[in-house]
Amino acid sequence: MDASALRSGKGHRDENFPVASFLIHRRHREPILAFYNFVRTADDIADHAALAAPEKLKLLDRLDGGLTGANDDDAVAVRLRQALNARGLSPKHAQDLLTAFRLDVTKLRYRDWDDLMSYCAFSAMPVGRFVCDVHGESRALWPANDALCAALQVINHLQDCREDYLNLNRVYIPQDALSASRANIEALGKARASPALRDCLRQLAARTEALLAESDGFAAAIADWRLSLEVSVINTLAHRLTRILRRRDPLSEKVHLGIAGVAGATAIAISYGASHRIGRRLAAGAHKPRGA
Repeated sequence: MDASALRSGKGHRDENFPVASFLIHRRHREPILAFYNFVRTADDIADHAALAAPEKLKLLDRLDGGLTGANDDDAVAVRLRQALNARGLSPKHAQDLLTAFRLDVTKLRYRDWDDLMSYCAFSAMPVGRFVCDVHGESRALWPANDALCAALQVINHLQDCREDYLNLNRVYIPQDALSASRANIEALGKARASPALRDCLRQLAARTEALLAESDGFAAAIADWRLSLEVSVINTLAHRLTRILRRRDPLSEKVHLGIAGVAGATAIAISYGASHRIGRRLAAGAHKPRGA
């Protein structure tokens, strides 16, 4: 069976944050979408309700083999391998994500924030690093990228904490954060968050906002102006979501942005990003010596 048969049906337009949107130049969309489809397939395998853990790990290993050319069993792996070869890119970022999905199969609890960030180093940071590599961006941007991608991952964890617990018995909320707020894991399965759990989730949202602050200069530092605008949009959406998470209960209230909210944040981010970039270029031109 091709691994794509196990897909949940979720596509790149269904994600919380833009994936290869209209802002990205079309010459870069194909490898990014090949990467996305590979990763989405692997993620759906790790989260599959009907597969036993050994079978999930076997399928993830097979996808890994498809990346390196050891097999041609899965079309998404073959397509990504070809896209990587065409660009001269390494499969490492995709393989790091496979490491995260293996953890999803075998690891159900996280000790503390550092433990969660170690997971994000495999589950989130490689996504942005891959997109930067596709665009030929400097790896000096990786620290800002890593902060943004880790923040996006934690936002998803906070939004979906009830579903992850009930459907997969998987808890990304750090155990020490629950203990510090005197909340327990079982509270994640309730219809409404207890005051203790609300306190825990608010504190994690605030910590995520601090992560986002580390990435606020990321968009402006990107050379490719289209990618810069996309990152500006993602950063703006992430800030809005963390503010919502600090006010609302993700167990009982909507903590996703609607179509109008996404559209408004996108327009603001594009306008700000474009004007900021033009302003920088004008300033640079004003300081350029005549005749240079």
